[in-house]
Amino acid sequence: MPNPKAAMLVIGDEILSGRTRDANMHYLAGELAKRGIDLAEVRIVSDDHAAIISATQALSAAYDHLFTSGGIGPTHDDITAEAIAEALDTPISIRDDARALLQAHYDRQGSELNEARLRMARVPDGATLIDNPISAAPGFSLGNVHVLAGVPMVFQAMVASVLPTITGGAPILSQTLRIDRGEGDIAGPLSDLAARYPDLSLGSYPFLRDGVYGANIVIRGADGPAIDRAMSELSALFPGEIA
Repeated sequence: MPNPKAAMLVIGDEILSGRTRDANMHYLAGELAKRGIDLAEVRIVSDDHAAIISATQALSAAYDHLFTSGGIGPTHDDITAEAIAEALDTPISIRDDARALLQAHYDRQGSELNEARLRMARVPDGATLIDNPISAAPGFSLGNVHVLAGVPMVFQAMVASVLPTITGGAPILSQTLRIDRGEGDIAGPLSDLAARYPDLSLGSYPFLRDGVYGANIVIRGADGPAIDRAMSELSALFPGEIA
């Protein structure tokens, strides 16, 4: 049975403007691989209501899971929760359970749960809260859509909270061989090897280091013994290279 497939929707003007470098995709891809879930597509959209709705509907229909990051904070441009609710045709309001989490958090800090902070308690009807042990404001899961914060530390904590609730497949394994030759020299043998192992993913990632062209060949898949055999064949084709 094939592994589940997931998509990620990164939301935020700050990502598209180059002001903020996204770190969440890299983290999510690694964590999903451990659980046997293939991250198959990533999109980035601005803080635009219609764009979030359109991307959510397309990606949630195309994949087993959709993870979003960003836009669930207390400011006026945090519009993700409402857009997700509209995309999934679900009413949204301030939820008592989310409000209670925030109230307890700000009481401990000696701060006020003001109107702006209360925005973070907006949750679609029927959604399951995603625990946030860092700053209390929860994410939520609605259907196959998992809505997470954009701040990397909080995003990672939410990923740790939600992934145990999701059924995965066989963990994705990988091995890498560094070959100090240009891709033009290795493309033919690599193509033949890939054809012999159709259930594995063979990727070539070129580099130029100290004036030398080379490529890191990454073999990925769920079948560990098959990866071992393919890597042995690759190493035999290019003896003396660096694993």
